[in-house]
Amino acid sequence: MATGKLAYIALVSNDVDATCTVLGKHLGLPRNDLQGASGGATVPVFSIGRSALAVFAPGDPMVDGHERPGLHHMALAVDDLDRAIGQLQGTGLAPVAGTPVHGLGGRERYLLPPERTCGLRTCLTRPLELAPHPAGIIERIDHVGVASTDVRAAEAVFSGKLGFEVESRQTDMEVSMAIESFTSDKYGVVYHNRKPEPVGGLRVVFITVGDCELEFLANFDPRQSGEVEHGRPGDTRQDQGAITRFVQSRGQGLHHLALKAPDIDATLSRLHQAGVPMIDLTGRPGSRRARIGFAHPKGLGGILMHVVERS
Repeated sequence: MATGKLAYIALVSNDVDATCTVLGKHLGLPRNDLQGASGGATVPVFSIGRSALAVFAPGDPMVDGHERPGLHHMALAVDDLDRAIGQLQGTGLAPVAGTPVHGLGGRERYLLPPERTCGLRTCLTRPLELAPHPAGIIERIDHVGVASTDVRAAEAVFSGKLGFEVESRQTDMEVSMAIESFTSDKYGVVYHNRKPEPVGGLRVVFITVGDCELEFLANFDPRQSGEVEHGRPGDTRQDQGAITRFVQSRGQGLHHLALKAPDIDATLSRLHQAGVPMIDLTGRPGSRRARIGFAHPKGLGGILMHVVERS
């Protein structure tokens, strides 16, 4: 049995107002302002599908004082916290402290040990009461990317111990294939294909949590570091580089946010026309037979987000 459903993803933004403008005004997500940490400021929380996105300023107590922008933690909603915690006893995933800490909207929040959840900061909380999100230009969270070193270990924790279902597994691979030509004035042209050589790759597993998936990504070949060219559409080699560098600098953890749209080109165009800096202006091929397109992180206060269209 799965341990709850996704309540919200916590985002840390260098520009909370800009992030809220993109999520609320440009993407049409309903905003809810909830009490934050005890004695702290209210937190803008955006309903999306059956879950939510909470936007925090750097240094907020609810993100442990972290200053770097990005995705910070995942909160799982459970109706019976005591029962859920009891079920985790003996799995190595029991909460860090025996007593809860203050959570969104005054709700209790229990933190799971991150060293046991493959670096993905995870907490248990009671369900939030939020304004409903009618599907529009955005339908829901499609997936949340997680930088990993071992997708099998992540599967063992989130599927084997927490009970969430594996949606799919895949291997992303980019290969280079050289073609030699031999041109003769007597014998014509002969072409020879060399053996394909892998230049970048990722191991991937998708695990369903509520109405979206966690996408765990790990370097396929540790001997390769990939490459990163900021500000341009990526490929598998660049994705490998992004995940590898993230793990090297920050460790395992939440990496990017993907929002599902019925018409990706219309959504990307809407963001572009609104003045949001973009990496992609039209959708391009992505995982799970999808089309994807990225906004530039500087338009969302340092948060990496892309749009997904798939059936």
